[in-house]
Amino acid sequence: MSSLRPLSEGDSLMTKEILCTLGPSSMNDRVIPRLEALGVSLFRINLSHTKLENVEECIRFIQARSKVPICLDTEGAQIRNQNVKTGAVELVEGDSIRIHCDEVEGDSHHISFTPAFVASSLSQGDILAIDFNSARIQVSTKDDSGCNAIVISGGRIGSNKAVELNRDIDLPPLTDKDRRAIAIGKKNGIRHYALSFANSQNDVRLLREFCGADATIISKIESIKGLKNLQAILDSSDAILIDRGDLSRQVAFEKIPFAQRRIISIAKSKRKLAYVATNLLESMVTQSTPTRAELNDIVSTLLMGADGLVLAAETAIGKYPIECIEMVKKIINEFNRWTPHTTLDELLEDN
Repeated sequence: MSSLRPLSEGDSLMTKEILCTLGPSSMNDRVIPRLEALGVSLFRINLSHTKLENVEECIRFIQARSKVPICLDTEGAQIRNQNVKTGAVELVEGDSIRIHCDEVEGDSHHISFTPAFVASSLSQGDILAIDFNSARIQVSTKDDSGCNAIVISGGRIGSNKAVELNRDIDLPPLTDKDRRAIAIGKKNGIRHYALSFANSQNDVRLLREFCGADATIISKIESIKGLKNLQAILDSSDAILIDRGDLSRQVAFEKIPFAQRRIISIAKSKRKLAYVATNLLESMVTQSTPTRAELNDIVSTLLMGADGLVLAAETAIGKYPIECIEMVKKIINEFNRWTPHTTLDELLEDN
């Protein structure tokens, strides 16, 4: 079903795949079979937003309704805040906030992070940006049970959102939850795994030790370390996935389009598959049609040589998961018809 494998000389580089994340909007009897019929290559389960006790249930639910392969996408080496009351809270600039070592339900004055050791690893002056810079807090003091901090930039933050620390701390490439989820995946015949925040070749090798030599590993490039170690990461991976969202937390926005081009070029030189994710059809999370800029972004991504497109929020929590895949399918069909010599009359003949 899936062509997630190293490219050989005889492979066509024109084959484009669609990978999509399943979630509340799509994990049902109506959507899954339709996505398969539209040609989705891989269904992704995001472990960052799936409770461990639900992983096996999700796998079996999908397998009972589709033959499309499933990919478990690890939490990886990242910091996240834990659950907050009512799903989102407002942090107000100048307010104090307590960072707890133990897990707490967050509110405007209390917060905790995963991995659990993060709070004890913080130092006075550290700055944490939460939920894509929606809010920023700075550590003022520290004690045995946590830290006190000041909100230096207010904003609304949700549960389980990405957190960026202004300095490096050692984070394990796989969380305990990842390891246990991989074991569940192997028991249920899962052979595709995505490594979030692949920072080094050793990270990829560690995942392969857990998944098995015959597993297909997609390494996600979403950090500066991942960029610097790209060549070695590619050598140990079956494919890479450029997560433009998390990458933009460490690389300036204006550099992302050029980084994307270079990453894809390097992957092509090594005959490795390259996928691109984040904001491809962001407007379709709430609207039934995309923006023209989004369509141009997708076409540009395909013209760069990307082997596939990855939809996340669009199909996991968006209102129009089927319409999103239909739109991507249409664009890929047009891409496959297009040549530099295509005339306007040829382009419009089926319009």
